[in-house]
Amino acid sequence: MEGQWEVTDKRVSVIGLGYAGLPLALAFARAGILTVGIDISEEKVNLLKNGKSYLTDVNDDQVRQVQDLFQPTTDYAAVEGSTAVIICVPTPVKEAGEPDVSAVINAGERLGPFVKRGMLIVLQSTTFPGTTEEILRPILERRSGLQAGQDFCLAYSPERIDPGNKEYNLTNTPKLVGGCASCCSERAKRLFENIVTKAPIYILTSPRVAEAAKLFENTFRFINIALVNELAYICRALGISVWEVLDAAATKPFGFTKFTPGPGAGGHCIPVDPLYLLWNGRRFNQESRFIQLAHEINNAMPHIIVNIVADVLNERGLPVRDRTFLILGVAYKPDVNDPRHSPALPIMDLLMRKKGIVFYHDPFIDKISFNSWTAESVPLSQELLHSCDCVIIVTPHSCYDWRWIVDNARLVVDTRGVTRHLMAKNVVLL
Repeated sequence: MEGQWEVTDKRVSVIGLGYAGLPLALAFARAGILTVGIDISEEKVNLLKNGKSYLTDVNDDQVRQVQDLFQPTTDYAAVEGSTAVIICVPTPVKEAGEPDVSAVINAGERLGPFVKRGMLIVLQSTTFPGTTEEILRPILERRSGLQAGQDFCLAYSPERIDPGNKEYNLTNTPKLVGGCASCCSERAKRLFENIVTKAPIYILTSPRVAEAAKLFENTFRFINIALVNELAYICRALGISVWEVLDAAATKPFGFTKFTPGPGAGGHCIPVDPLYLLWNGRRFNQESRFIQLAHEINNAMPHIIVNIVADVLNERGLPVRDRTFLILGVAYKPDVNDPRHSPALPIMDLLMRKKGIVFYHDPFIDKISFNSWTAESVPLSQELLHSCDCVIIVTPHSCYDWRWIVDNARLVVDTRGVTRHLMAKNVVLL
């Protein structure tokens, strides 16, 4: 039995070619492994076949350089012959905060018939503890007629992709793996050693531990974001700068990690993952008051930003109604083309509900939709800045010239603190 796990991976399949799956697939291809990439989107697959990328972290050249070893497709049958399959499908939450693992279930159902003896299956999608063993494992065993840990390997290994991060990538970010049996963990470790070449790979005792570790990583950030957001409006009430307070606290060389305030927590992980942990705890009658409170604080930030804008206009004798607003940046973080859970969207929506006239500019996102409206990015110009009653900085893309923006805008509300060193009279900081 042990001998069948001594496999040299010459063909690997990655299911789900999003922000985590595509970089992973390309990394295996760069390592010289024939890599099949499967996605339900024909548009994405066709772009990749033509050497085009749809992610800001992956350029066209990176796709073209591995075209001989990278085979994008929508056909699950293409996993045939693969020694390992990695599932990287999306796992959002429903409106009530309940995890939506339908994409994991669908991937398991479609992959199951192609699972062979000796194959390794790794789930990478962020999810609640128990998903790998309670949901994915029974599907794969039922559809294949094989047993995990005996006939094939099954493990969980969370993705640690940070879009826009220039320092950490797949090669130098430590990797966690937790298998359904020790042999599964060892097999997964050997697979990822092909691409994680500059950081350790840690073996955990079970998939549940790995699933929980991923959730806690992002819950830690989520709660600290809420804490610093709360500090921001306490400092505002005290009439002092939250930015100066944070810079001062950060001079302490131990026992302090600096987080910065903003208009709310956005993205595909930070606002979502803690809710998985919250929901999973409730399954066992365990409440997390910290997570619930942090969720409430971060969700309230767009309302607080709009209230600050209204107060600033009111001081100038202006109502929100019929005023023109320019939102700078609608992506959830700088230099990415992803607006998921971006606080810019509810900020725009709240201003519209108050009868404000709202425009946005984002060099990475041409069009957005939220609730019942759709908007398109407008060209950023001196004339536009002059004409708007208020410019609101939501996402500080690196391409923005803050001095030029401040010099040409009538009023700037800066939710990110990027203009705090300019000392301009027309700038209001969070």
